[in-house]
Amino acid sequence: MTWKPYYRGDGEQREAALADPPPWRTFPRRPQHREYRPPPGLVDAVNAALHLRRPLLVSGPAGSGKSSVIEQVAHELKLGGVLRWHITSRSSLSEALYRYDALGRIHAQSLRSAMSQGAAARTGRGRSRDEIGPFLQLGPLGTALVPSEQPRALLVDEIDKSDLDLPSDLLEVLERGEFVIPELVRYRKPRVAVRLWDSDEEYVVERGRVPCTQFPFILLTSNGERDFSPAFLRRCIRYTMPPLTADLLYGIVEAHFEGAPEGSDELVRQFAERVGAGEHLAIDQLLNAVALLLGEQAPSGSQYEELRELVLRELSRA
Repeated sequence: MTWKPYYRGDGEQREAALADPPPWRTFPRRPQHREYRPPPGLVDAVNAALHLRRPLLVSGPAGSGKSSVIEQVAHELKLGGVLRWHITSRSSLSEALYRYDALGRIHAQSLRSAMSQGAAARTGRGRSRDEIGPFLQLGPLGTALVPSEQPRALLVDEIDKSDLDLPSDLLEVLERGEFVIPELVRYRKPRVAVRLWDSDEEYVVERGRVPCTQFPFILLTSNGERDFSPAFLRRCIRYTMPPLTADLLYGIVEAHFEGAPEGSDELVRQFAERVGAGEHLAIDQLLNAVALLLGEQAPSGSQYEELRELVLRELSRA
């Protein structure tokens, strides 16, 4: 990658054609299944989860590559696009199963009522057009449980950031392998078409019940910020990301750049030493440093040192 100071801070306008971005920063985002290098033991853990139809819980510090494996699994096994559920402290199981826009439906009913006139309003023919389907959408977990010939791939990212009850609630649904949409159980029609999470396709829900036929490949990631109950852990295949060694990091750099750029071995060595000393750094930072600091017309001298400090700043520092 060629270093070029596009912005100069002089307030003057100029034509500036930006160079091509690094491969992992192109948009629309493309899967990184070819670039990912699973650490030792992760391949066996994935296969164990697939054989046993159990969620795979991968623990490790932020930026260690925990979530990247699911794109490679989905690609190799032709499981379709990866469904993603990013967990926060406000996440709930119901929103992951389905979303119901009750206010939108009420507004649509009010609008139809206002437009109804004469006999149509008195006979109630306007009510026949009241459909609940357009106001329902399956969430990422609900879509993963839809009956299919092939299992779907679902990423549940940062499960350790959830409230205390969410992991247990999630496993209860996964143990049953089905869930119910109460609004459809009470609905006047037994069959309702509901949109899936990741597309405009629809699934016809019968009597409010969504039964799983192929257990999805579920990757749960955790930064290790909390402990989980034994009941939760015994229902998962567990894997802990190993320490980031120089050899492992060098392989990652080679995969992303289709061959390690000249001079990258020193950056990799220094990065591995800092991680080994307990500093909190992410693999993305190493890739950014290699892309920015090496190659044609790379910065040198004090500028090189300043840029290296900029992109390789420890994450625990403000």
